[in-house]
Amino acid sequence: MPNIGIPGLIIILIIALIVFGPKKLPQLGRAVGETLKEFKSSTKDIVDDVAEEFRLEDKETVTKKNI
Repeated sequence: MPNIGIPGLIIILIIALIVFGPKKLPQLGRAVGETLKEFKSSTKDIVDDVAEEFRLEDKETVTKKNI
């Protein structure tokens, strides 16, 4: 994905202001922020679960090799 840069970001913000209006823009920003926060939390939970599974598999492998 190419870099947007400052001019591109300003154009996107102006278009969003025109489309959604000044009253809805803060609500939209808040909703996007909450969605990203939830996505980040869910992703972290999944990564933690997968890492735990790998740790359990490694312990089982070491235990089997020692027997």
